[in-house]
Amino acid sequence: MLMYYFGVAETVHMELGKIYNLAEDFVRHCEVQTQMASVKPKITWKTLIMLLIGIVAFIIYLFILPVDILEIFAKIQRVNMPLYLLAASLIFVEMFFYSVAWHSLLSFLSVKLSILKSYLYVWYGNFMDIIIPAESISGEISRAYLITREQGNAVSGKVAASLVAHRLIGMSVGAATIGTGTMMLLMTPVNPLIFNLSVFVTGATIFFIILLAILCVKINWTLKIIDCLIKIFEFIGKSRWKSKLAKTREISFKIVEVFHDSMKEYARAPKVVLKSILLSAFSWLSYLAICYIIFLAIGFEKPPLNMISIIFVTQSITTAVKSIPIGVPFEVGLPEITMTTLYVVLGVPFDISATATILTRILSLWLKFFVGFAIQQWVEISAIKESLKTVKADKG
Repeated sequence: MLMYYFGVAETVHMELGKIYNLAEDFVRHCEVQTQMASVKPKITWKTLIMLLIGIVAFIIYLFILPVDILEIFAKIQRVNMPLYLLAASLIFVEMFFYSVAWHSLLSFLSVKLSILKSYLYVWYGNFMDIIIPAESISGEISRAYLITREQGNAVSGKVAASLVAHRLIGMSVGAATIGTGTMMLLMTPVNPLIFNLSVFVTGATIFFIILLAILCVKINWTLKIIDCLIKIFEFIGKSRWKSKLAKTREISFKIVEVFHDSMKEYARAPKVVLKSILLSAFSWLSYLAICYIIFLAIGFEKPPLNMISIIFVTQSITTAVKSIPIGVPFEVGLPEITMTTLYVVLGVPFDISATATILTRILSLWLKFFVGFAIQQWVEISAIKESLKTVKADKG
């Protein structure tokens, strides 16, 4: 047991170091606009081991369940490919609506970024979320990094405000979804565990929404939190990061001032916020449609309203679980186990639940990973080419 806690502590230490390095890159590029660098993630043997552990955990879980593994593979082979390809295409629709929702928030603050670039940057950020198991911040830091690398420190506070507002809107849509799904389930007898879990997740989400909203208003609270985080990194890095952290504190405080001014502008523009909410809702509904189509693709049918409520509750809770930074890259293991378990508890047969989970994760994880990887490489190569052009122009 003692070795377990040492292992957890080591993992937390390692992930905090990764997050700090990513944040350090962001701050450095806020200071030097023309400096070219990269946030390319490094996939080490430790990353691969953690990935393997997650996959093995899910496989063991399937063996524990009263399911026929061979039957699951047989169902996957018999899947309706036209429907499954339709579900795959909706992944790109989901990401498009998500990026346009963010773009509308950026545009309101006069941050110039094309819809295409916002789409690419969202894919880039999602890729970083998958690689670095700290979904709460890694994708947002990546997007902030990309814009400030291109446009400089002047927009950093506005970008941070757009990302926080985007996250708040996404959390609100998720809370509304699980609430709607729970009410739909109450039309028939529902497992008390699912009801209590739904209420807990909804309550926790609302709590964090309120907490973030308060931080957006109380600038002194935000500054204190930043100061505490920097002290934590000072403790972890001892004296190695002292000068860098001092500079980070100074820059962060300046960014916070712009951030709070930008949040006040959102508060005075309900139409802009409503537009982003609608676009975020379309993004989330696109993902839920993917889950529904996958059940149709494997030939499983239930009354539509009942199936929709099951998907609403399951995916909302699974998304909440995925946001927990447990230290496993590629988000493998816990989300699959959670999704399969919830489907089973809500009345979906074991083999159907496992098959639907595998097919869903192929699209929501692995398709997004490979597309995100390709886009991340393209964005970085394009940035390097642009940097070389600038250097040649300066020399000429």
